[in-house]
Amino acid sequence: MGRVTSETLGKRFAPARVAILGGGPGGYEAAMVAADAGAQVTIIEEKGLGGSAVLTDVVPSKTLIATADAMRRVNASTSFGVRFGEGGRDQYETEAWADFSQVNRRLLKLAETQSEDIHASLQAFGVNIIPGRGRLKGPAQNGVHTLEVSCSSGGTAEVEADAVIVATGATPRELPSAKPDGERILNWTQAYSLEEPPEHMIVVGSGVTGAEFASAYRRLGAAVTLVSSRDQVLPGEDSDAAAVLENSFARVGVKVASRTRAESVERTEHGVRVTLTGGETLEGSHCLMAVGGVPNTVGIGLEDAGIELTQSGHIRVDTVSRTTATNVYAAGDCTGMLPLASVAAMQGRIAVAHMQGGAVKPLKMHLVASNVFTSPEIATVGVTQEQVDSGTYQADVVKLDLATNPRAKMMNIKEGFVKIFSRKGSGTVIGAVIVAPRASELIYSLALAVTHKLHVDDIASTFTVYPSLTGSLSEAARRLHYKITDPADH
Repeated sequence: MGRVTSETLGKRFAPARVAILGGGPGGYEAAMVAADAGAQVTIIEEKGLGGSAVLTDVVPSKTLIATADAMRRVNASTSFGVRFGEGGRDQYETEAWADFSQVNRRLLKLAETQSEDIHASLQAFGVNIIPGRGRLKGPAQNGVHTLEVSCSSGGTAEVEADAVIVATGATPRELPSAKPDGERILNWTQAYSLEEPPEHMIVVGSGVTGAEFASAYRRLGAAVTLVSSRDQVLPGEDSDAAAVLENSFARVGVKVASRTRAESVERTEHGVRVTLTGGETLEGSHCLMAVGGVPNTVGIGLEDAGIELTQSGHIRVDTVSRTTATNVYAAGDCTGMLPLASVAAMQGRIAVAHMQGGAVKPLKMHLVASNVFTSPEIATVGVTQEQVDSGTYQADVVKLDLATNPRAKMMNIKEGFVKIFSRKGSGTVIGAVIVAPRASELIYSLALAVTHKLHVDDIASTFTVYPSLTGSLSEAARRLHYKITDPADH
């Protein structure tokens, strides 16, 4: 008998055959992990590996945002003493402009390349890839699930599996009175067909997607009006962070129509007309609908297989990605968890770990680090200000503006902050908010602190580079140390 190792143990307990519906982050991450553990894996994907995250959502939108940020930095470069021109002329051209056809060609090419890379990686792991649309054919028979595939090349195929992961994602929500046409009225998957910058983009929806596109299009030179049904932009985010973004929007000329909804959107001779709930109308050249997503759970045999859906149509899962059907798991936007690629990928990995019978760390949503890719970016992890204010958590809080940070001054950063929450009494880091350029990178150290329950002194006593934006993280932690240890504060 051979020596038993963690590797052979994993392969021993892996289901022999795993079928995955959907090739987005939840699907392809699970496929790689399951194949690496020794399972025979088949992945069924209709539109291309990477799913909407790679092809029509995260990769292209963040590439567009990166272009907008490059323009912001170029246009702000005169503050650094940078000048543009030829031969020392007195007049300098400092305004950048976007070649939209080139911008969109680049981002679509990046999305295509990323999809090809994922395809190659799956093949390298030995994953069987079937282009097409799959559906479950009822409940398992003798422990075996059967999936029917309408192949993209024509005809049908059947796939048998001992375990199934459903990772079918979501599609943009559409309003009956505002149907996207791909030309003037757009959803976020259609925003990359524009050949020229929109003259005036009206963005309906002030959540993460709406705020990101509003920020990007304004930086790219378009006039932008954002329609928000709530009192603040980004209603689900930290109120201090939302206030910074609103001030940034006001400074660069993004107009916000607050506390109202779009009743309808219609084409006009030269653009669009958006009618609001109070009867007011907005005229623009284009309208981007960013009103959420709808899970792709219809017509794939879920109910017949015994998989329970929520009232919103999402697949009901537990913290280890199990559905209500035996040996059927689900991951990603179709489950109604946070619609983040990182969450989908984690759900997929957890599903494989659970079906292997190994030790599993359940999904803990409060440990998820998330980011809004506006200008400035907003990154969060753990406990929120709202939870502290409501008394759900007892915490000490320090908020430190970046205006005092020497590196921020060098970089001409005039807005943003670091906020850290520590558990009252113990000093354990339980949450954080960062508003800054590249906040998505800065949040990682504080996500480590929250995940591993580090004390504020662990952050405060760790060396940071001088000068750096991370210096504000350790400074905020030092101030929390004094807040915790000073009896006058209690």
